[in-house]
Amino acid sequence: MVQVEEPDGPAVHIGGGSPYDIQLQLYQLTCPYAGDGDDPTRDFLVHVQGDHLSVETLVRTWDGDGLDVFLAALAEDFRGWAGERTWKSLEHDLTLSAEHAGHCVRLTWGLHDRLPDNAWHFEATTEHAPGEDMRNLAAEVRAFLQSDPQS
Repeated sequence: MVQVEEPDGPAVHIGGGSPYDIQLQLYQLTCPYAGDGDDPTRDFLVHVQGDHLSVETLVRTWDGDGLDVFLAALAEDFRGWAGERTWKSLEHDLTLSAEHAGHCVRLTWGLHDRLPDNAWHFEATTEHAPGEDMRNLAAEVRAFLQSDPQS
């Protein structure tokens, strides 16, 4: 597995429970328009790594685009739901779909090239226990998105 240097500042680690699992890392939260007062634009990097695999992209959000709220709603519905629930970032560079499979919640993370080209697309799936595991993930993402952006 390719090892990536541990980022400075807040980060969220998702997946990677065994050596063969994909691991995602959200890190390097920045405010690209810091000089514009209270601009809510927030960028962060998403790095996906696995055995013989390493993909990274910049994600642009409008104050996090409610990613933490989306994950918290999944945690609250720990008994399950029918079908697929979806979320996407402001510029569609990160998408997330969730399915409840009874014993686990499958999160499919999509990383996309910037529009309008959308020349490449990558997906990775992580599995999480319903309820407390999802609550913890939502809390970690919330803490990350609410942390002070790097300058």
